Amino acid sequence: MNARVLRTELRRSVAPWAGAVVLTGALAFLYLIDGSWWRGSTAWTAQWTSLALWTRALLFYLWPLTVGLGALQGLRDHRAKMPELLTSTPRPARHRAAVLTGATTFTLACAFALLVLVGGAQVFAHTDYTHLRWLPITFVGVLFLVAGAVLGMGVARTLPSVLTPPALAMAAFAFTVLMNASLGRTRTTTAAGVTNSEPNRVSLLSPTVDEVHSVFVTLSASVHVGQTLWLLGLTATGFALLVAATARTRLLAVTPALAGAVLALLVLPTDPHRMYVVDESAAAPVCDGPVCVARTHRTRLDDLAGPGKEALRLLRRALGDRAPDTVRENTTVLPDGTTPRWSRETVLFGFDDDLVGAAKGEELTRALIAEGMAPGCTPVGWSSVGGDLYAQAVAVGWVLGDLKPFPAGESDVLRRQVDAQARPVWKRLEALPRAEQLSRINAMRTAAFSCRGDAFEALKGGGSR
Repeated sequence: MNARVLRTELRRSVAPWAGAVVLTGALAFLYLIDGSWWRGSTAWTAQWTSLALWTRALLFYLWPLTVGLGALQGLRDHRAKMPELLTSTPRPARHRAAVLTGATTFTLACAFALLVLVGGAQVFAHTDYTHLRWLPITFVGVLFLVAGAVLGMGVARTLPSVLTPPALAMAAFAFTVLMNASLGRTRTTTAAGVTNSEPNRVSLLSPTVDEVHSVFVTLSASVHVGQTLWLLGLTATGFALLVAATARTRLLAVTPALAGAVLALLVLPTDPHRMYVVDESAAAPVCDGPVCVARTHRTRLDDLAGPGKEALRLLRRALGDRAPDTVRENTTVLPDGTTPRWSRETVLFGFDDDLVGAAKGEELTRALIAEGMAPGCTPVGWSSVGGDLYAQAVAVGWVLGDLKPFPAGESDVLRRQVDAQARPVWKRLEALPRAEQLSRINAMRTAAFSCRGDAFEALKGGGSR
């Protein structure tokens, strides 16, 4: 297909409108709604993998629209009452179908590329960690849009009715909902008794992805391969329906989609931990002495190194040989609802932690001391205010010899609430003999690191939960 034919097809088809809907719809969703894609280290403009995953997540809404617009494009000849005229021409049907699908493919690819370019320009300004492992995620996203549009064209050519486009769009939306709500999820129960759900293999036939919770998570290579096989089958079926002239050939046209689905399910992983995997390169440590961050956050090491070393010094002074000797960004990715895992030898933190995220300088030192003394036991993906935070405030006050407003970056209301609960316990702790203080501090740390007791009650001299 040469440039002249492409220009002509773009002028007489809805392909430019399909691209415009994808681009403007995605940008409107991202910029007009204040969602989690703007927050923390996983913001869609913070890192390349996060950008790719968040733009893929938009296909939950964009893919059904693309299928409907493709169906609208497939009705063009029927609306113009030209099918019989076109079949009488010597030009093969596959040539006409190639022009039609080529124009739509071009505009959809350009629209999605522009969307990624808008986010990529901001990512480039926010990080110096550049890699190409995000490209397969975006490429498969483009394939989903193209396959959906071509399939919509083929079905509309087979069922030429004004009801076909809206019906197909609703069917595609129902498919994405089911894949991400019931059919594509498996209910699980964590060791802590928390009910959760995980994606299963069928969910990977959906165009969208799970919400981005960690900057270290990406899709595995087997997911890319399996989804590509599925999409090639859908595209082949859509194209075959465009050129099919008899009921038998239309029936046979379904074969590529079925074959693609079977091959994809054979390739796609069954274990959720092999679907969404840790990007080992992004999680690789970059260190300044005993203080380490992940490679993807290496630009933040300079601001962290000083407070981190000071926190280790103060912990060593307070705890002696029992003090941790390193500070390291926590790159372990656990499912939602899972009890966190901590180490007594290492102060583990995350830049999305409430304590660490907004802290700088002296406040950051205090936040790291809190993480080293009494890391929280709130299940992954949950948030809470209670005994863990109160215990951290008391522990930091004990290490520093002074209880100051805690934690940094939080509202005055929360800081007053923490102070009201922690100060009486801190005063009673300071009034005790040194041996009793250490006994209660050790009991608190045992409860905090094992997540099997109440750290705050241990500071009061009480028992476990």
